[in-house]
Amino acid sequence: AVAGACAGAPSRDLTVSAAASLTEAFTELAKHYEEKHPETRVHLNFGASGSLVQQIIRGAPVDVFASADQETMGRAQSEGLVLADTRHDCAVNSLVVIVPTDSKSTPTTLRDLEQASIQRIAMGSPATVPAGRYAQQAMQEGGVWSALSTKVIHTQNVRQALDYVARGEVDAAFVYTTDVKARRESVNLAFAVPLSTAIRYPIAPISGAKQPEEAARFVSFVRSEQGQAIMRRYGFLPP
Repeated sequence: AVAGACAGAPSRDLTVSAAASLTEAFTELAKHYEEKHPETRVHLNFGASGSLVQQIIRGAPVDVFASADQETMGRAQSEGLVLADTRHDCAVNSLVVIVPTDSKSTPTTLRDLEQASIQRIAMGSPATVPAGRYAQQAMQEGGVWSALSTKVIHTQNVRQALDYVARGEVDAAFVYTTDVKARRESVNLAFAVPLSTAIRYPIAPISGAKQPEEAARFVSFVRSEQGQAIMRRYGFLPP
């Protein structure tokens, strides 16, 4: 009886570190992956892409890494954490500006963020949060960074910026389109942010992972027809 009870228990642990904006999509992906492979339990770790790669550099036991930008994955590759031929884009996103649902002023352009009614703008810290780097890039390209930088409140990840708007603690924030989908009842989409750089999410197994075959299989699942269908449900576009 004991042997029978243990037969279906997971025998492998797979740790996946992923960008905060992937929270809902990867949570469902992990659920379906475990259903397909009941011998494996997927452990998810979400956060700012830059912070996650720092954790891996310091020795955090991670098998798969998914970043919200190419730059951070490039750093992981330069550190020898991933191999060039194992990294693949798994999703595409876009940057938007959101405002609280009770906002009396809805901007439609980056220039509109200069108006006096908008005093606090949340965005991820560009040092560690890709969404923050995209936001700063957009404002610099739009010629408004010098005027808006004094209004900026940096957050630890893109979801914190989303939370600030949902709670009405700031007047606007830069987040991803998929973040709005996750909180559609508590924030309003103001406008899409023009960017010269496409927002692509790369994923890769970590070199020296404890579960290399399992890591490669999970990456393949994310990129599979079923995996991409799940990603689309949460607003991500195919790479």
